[in-house]
Amino acid sequence: MDFKDTPEEAAYRGQVRAWLEANGQRRQSADQVFGEGLDDAAKLAAAKAWQARKAQAGYAAITWPKEMGGQGGTAMQEVIYKQEEAAYLVPRMIFENSLGQCLPTIAAWARPELKARHLAKGIAGDEIWCQLFSEPAAGSDTGGIRTRADKQGDHWIINGQKVWTSGAHFCDHGILLARSDWDKPKQEGLTMFILDMKAPGVEIRPIHQMSGDSEFNEVFLNDVRIADTHRLGPECDGWKVMLSTLMHERLAVGGHLPTDLHHVLIDLARKCRWNGRPALEDARVRDRVADAFLLQHGVELIIARGLTALSKGKAPGPEMSLTKLVAAKAMQDISSFALELAGPEGALSHESIGQDWNYMQRLWLGAPGARVAGGTDEIMKNIIAERVLGLPGEIRTDRKTPFREL
Repeated sequence: MDFKDTPEEAAYRGQVRAWLEANGQRRQSADQVFGEGLDDAAKLAAAKAWQARKAQAGYAAITWPKEMGGQGGTAMQEVIYKQEEAAYLVPRMIFENSLGQCLPTIAAWARPELKARHLAKGIAGDEIWCQLFSEPAAGSDTGGIRTRADKQGDHWIINGQKVWTSGAHFCDHGILLARSDWDKPKQEGLTMFILDMKAPGVEIRPIHQMSGDSEFNEVFLNDVRIADTHRLGPECDGWKVMLSTLMHERLAVGGHLPTDLHHVLIDLARKCRWNGRPALEDARVRDRVADAFLLQHGVELIIARGLTALSKGKAPGPEMSLTKLVAAKAMQDISSFALELAGPEGALSHESIGQDWNYMQRLWLGAPGARVAGGTDEIMKNIIAERVLGLPGEIRTDRKTPFREL
């Protein structure tokens, strides 16, 4: 692995740093979160304003071809920008799905007039997109989708339910995977569409999380009409379109564990008193802090391997699944131990025991979801076993069975 920037990458990093310094606010600590004290409407407005500023400077769609409104840059430049932006207090988790997955899918599969209509607006932050894949009976097994797409003339009638749709409550459009042929095998009867999230028959119900947030949603589709011109790819080729969508997630290689998480743990261990002394002086605590550092460093080494591939113009391999498998559990373990440092008071909210605990409490509440989102631990282990270690594949007896028989 190569841990150093090339001269060209170093120059680009310097350019990015200078722009961020002039336009952003540097984070004062690893646990500082953007938007504290702002309501949802104000956060969304701030995110759109930041996206517009990035677009104007050329940092909103770095790897996209210039004819599509991008900069024609490299994957490594995209990663460098994300690494540098992580040090600044800027809006997050609003446009990631739009630019990371949905709009690249539009660019690859939509009709020319739809590309012209949506790509520029998406880059500038005027439109926000979500993806509607998961269902109550089809989460990690995307081939089990039951949402129906019935063709009537030059339109499709959609009926079904999606779940865990991030940001659906503030999105303008989405890419929707539905079953258009029930007599084909599970992965062959799917078709992808562009969905207007404000269309008649679309009902969005935010899911209230135990953290107090509502980032995910249920989406109910009742006789929703979608023009055939809004189909992405050929009929019954939705599985192929979906795979191209998921491949774009590879550029997210730059960050799976929060930056300097073990430093937050150290600060809390210094402040907590055990038997009248700082908890950090206890050998058991220091052992857990060391474990946290090793987990963080291990994930960073895997990421460095992916960055090396990107820097050489190659694609990261399936071994990148290790980052999610390790990082998701590490977030849960580290945040759980952080709350143990507070003793019985760790069960109280940060409003009662102090703002210092807010970050770790939110991380602890959200960490279990990280072990499910984007592929469960079990799915990640299958990928690693089959595609990295070369072990025999899991037996799948339903590949050629018509879906209506399953």
